[in-house]
Amino acid sequence: MRLNTLKPADGARTERTRVGRGIGSGLGKTAGRGHKGSFARSGKGKIKAGFEGGQMPMHMRLPKIGFRSRTAGDTAEVMLYQLDKLEAGDIDFAALRAAKLVHSTAKRAKIVAKGELSKKFVLKGVAATAGAKAAIEAAGGKVEE
Repeated sequence: MRLNTLKPADGARTERTRVGRGIGSGLGKTAGRGHKGSFARSGKGKIKAGFEGGQMPMHMRLPKIGFRSRTAGDTAEVMLYQLDKLEAGDIDFAALRAAKLVHSTAKRAKIVAKGELSKKFVLKGVAATAGAKAAIEAAGGKVEE
């Protein structure tokens, strides 16, 4: 094998179609562009994505559904069984963050009734569900808003 004998595989490279080279070529006169219209003109053959020829586009016809709250990620959920791992005493948002039960981007926390609680806690300035309040009070603790 020599460099001067190398050539691509058959059919790998096709020659460019030369249009507008007379009637005998099969692509003379209009050069495969048809008659008139925007596609027959130079530089005018592009249509914006979603354009449907003046008909109301699909993205405007369909109903708009769904909503994503901008504040949904601001509240962190803390389970009762996670609280049980902490030392008994006063619990506020700063204590939850110090214990790494609340992620750094959270602005508030809410205690959710999941798991058991055996220690006595005083919850200050942290929201709690009705079930979580009942569980904390049943364990001898208190919830202060």
